[in-house]
Amino acid sequence: MGGISSMTGREQKIRISEIFGPTIQGEGPLMGLPTVFVRTGGCDYRCEWCDTLHAVDSAFRDEWTPTSVEDIWSKVESLSDGCPLTISLSGGNPAIQPLGPLITRGKRDGYQFALETQGSIAQDWFAELDHLILSPKPPSSGMEFKPGELRNCVAAARNGPRIALKIVIFDEADYAFARFVAKEFKELPIFLQPGNHTPPVEDEALIDLEGILNRMRWLVDRVASDRWFNARVLPQLHVLLWGNMRGV
Repeated sequence: MGGISSMTGREQKIRISEIFGPTIQGEGPLMGLPTVFVRTGGCDYRCEWCDTLHAVDSAFRDEWTPTSVEDIWSKVESLSDGCPLTISLSGGNPAIQPLGPLITRGKRDGYQFALETQGSIAQDWFAELDHLILSPKPPSSGMEFKPGELRNCVAAARNGPRIALKIVIFDEADYAFARFVAKEFKELPIFLQPGNHTPPVEDEALIDLEGILNRMRWLVDRVASDRWFNARVLPQLHVLLWGNMRGV
């Protein structure tokens, strides 16, 4: 759904779902790092267990505010007190938004940028990122994986950012998928995390803690028994702390 508009002669605005922080990055290779999140609205996927529906489902489209780079940057500077830190570009799928000028603006002031995407859309400005986290969706998502699209994203990044894979695991089929992707992209470090089922909207703070921990233990044992020693198994730290609440 949605793509980059064909606006010419004036700045393309970025559809923003929310901007929040500083808090910590809760998952992947930057877990624990103080971060401001710029979450865009819109996605070309609709995963069965999506935990950010407010940035994905078109029912929330009216909440996605078209925002200029300078207005975004003013908010980021206010949240960070002008102290450079890492900005996480997330979604939805932030790769469908015109984020290049925002990255250029922030780097001018010494900020770093990390982007997480499923790897379905490549952009030239990937090369300007400091970190590119590619999170291809496993079978449990209900989405089709296209290795060529992921390769296009790696190629677009060229030798710019540090690139890593992050894959959500719910079951054996997802685990087999992760092994396949790791083999196809053996040059990239890989992070595995136990899946988190989306709770009812009225219970955003609730999580299936027992289920998450059981999946985590199973995943640790599975990786160890397979001697898959270059995979890293991590929880979603923000989920353990705050559930699926927005803005944390």
